[in-house]
Amino acid sequence: MAAQQHQPIAMVHHQLSAVVSVQRTINLYNLEKYTFGKKEAQMEKDTSVAARLLRMKDMYEREGMRRTVDAVLLVHQHNHPHVLLLQIGNTFFKLPGGRLKPGENEVDGLKRKLTKKLAPNYSNYQLDWEVGELLCQWWRPNFETLQYPYIPPHITRPKECKKIFLVQLPERCVFAVPKNLKLLAVPIFDLYDNASQYGPIISSLPQTLGRFNFTYL
Repeated sequence: MAAQQHQPIAMVHHQLSAVVSVQRTINLYNLEKYTFGKKEAQMEKDTSVAARLLRMKDMYEREGMRRTVDAVLLVHQHNHPHVLLLQIGNTFFKLPGGRLKPGENEVDGLKRKLTKKLAPNYSNYQLDWEVGELLCQWWRPNFETLQYPYIPPHITRPKECKKIFLVQLPERCVFAVPKNLKLLAVPIFDLYDNASQYGPIISSLPQTLGRFNFTYL
């Protein structure tokens, strides 16, 4: 009887070992290994959220559902993961990325957006972005600011699908940020449960990234 009582515990340990064995390890490099410069300003197409939603509606009527891709770029400071975020003005933060062209491949489109936003104009410093796995996807059911990590049951034609990919950074590289933007390395402890400052998508990244092991180099 004693052996039978201990058997479920042994099975649990075996299952946990199997889970750990397939957990992916990501190399994170110290923020000090990267160089940050500036380049020409890149102005936003819309001056307000209302204007952006109106433009989104017009484009939906011409092209259908909007497809966007964003990148999670990770570094570390003091052996803690930090996410690179673009800051617009004083209070708005976003992941680097943007809208795909009609028919454009997600990986190619994300590389194009990252080069536009973060790469120097000089070919010697161009990055070959290493787009990794899909971390999550979010859906915009209507022409509103609300987005969800699922399609609500009553929605048959979502207006936007946003896919977020992990992009592995090399050990060293040079970034060039539009001079009207800031590129910040934000610790994930600051993002956690902080939707009031960063919004629901960015503030959920600590949970999304929790399935990885990190090696700090």
